[in-house]
Amino acid sequence: MSSTAPSSIFPDTPIRPPFDPELAPVAAALREMILPMTTDTLAATREAIESGVPGVEPTDLTVGGAVKVTEVQAAGPEGAPDVTLLILSPAAGATGLPGIYYIHGGGMVTGNRRFAIETYLPYVAEGKAVVVSVEYRLAPENPDPAPVEDCYAGLAWTARHAGEFGIDADRLIIAGPSAGGGLAAGTALLARDRGFPSLSHQVLSAPMLDDRLDNHSSRMLDGEAVWDRNDNLFGWTALLGERRGGSDVSSYAAPARATDLSGLPRTYLDCGSAEGFRDEVLTYARRLSEAGVSVDLHMWGGAFHTFDVLAPHAAIARASNAARDEFIRRAIEK
Repeated sequence: MSSTAPSSIFPDTPIRPPFDPELAPVAAALREMILPMTTDTLAATREAIESGVPGVEPTDLTVGGAVKVTEVQAAGPEGAPDVTLLILSPAAGATGLPGIYYIHGGGMVTGNRRFAIETYLPYVAEGKAVVVSVEYRLAPENPDPAPVEDCYAGLAWTARHAGEFGIDADRLIIAGPSAGGGLAAGTALLARDRGFPSLSHQVLSAPMLDDRLDNHSSRMLDGEAVWDRNDNLFGWTALLGERRGGSDVSSYAAPARATDLSGLPRTYLDCGSAEGFRDEVLTYARRLSEAGVSVDLHMWGGAFHTFDVLAPHAAIARASNAARDEFIRRAIEK
């Protein structure tokens, strides 16, 4: 796997929309701080994620005692290791709650079951849901189909054991940001095609859906903001190797390749107008709608990838987080 992007992959740099005025200085600062994704920097990037932000205390997953934290080993895919699941449930106890099955982001190559899970903690602390977060194997050490099959194995185990953790198996929501959103979409396709389990909603936050990198937005960021075209090429190549961009790629690995999107659960999709995943998200939303799926789509003008987490103070990030929160609350409070 090459550590840099071959120039032939990106013959030009299409124009991009301007960054939101509040986000522009953040984008510039982040680019100075974040290492480009290469073979040589991967270990350091993983370590930085594991260590957290210097000087910032790790998130208290118990939320002061309101949340019970459990870890279990679930049976992995056939012939593969077990999958670790982090289960967050109301400490006060409850039954028949919706379950949110969370898949972390990290470009297919970084992250862990606790990465950016803060988004979903309030629903547990309020006693309204149980969250299950899966620790899937990472590329390039574990290429496709390992990540998505791990995610499916964890989801199937969750559905089979739902009652043990106060979850109503008929109210399962799958969710994830970035690569986790792509894996969530792929896992939802697997669940549909294998006939188990049933999902009520999918929440795909700026999902990583298309390995072909042949649309406008996938090429328009070069050394800018977060997760530019070179990082994206690295992540997809880590997952797929020489198959990336070719004809031999499964729709479970790259959901944008799916020819049939019917029968999928109600979907929340969002993206920034100034991020690389913009066009694949917009296309996926349109195709889901054409297949008869109910879709809530939001594109945030001038936003870069993961702006909602990295610049939560910005007005546009507050609006984005509020829109997603409103969708999730409608899903879990039925």
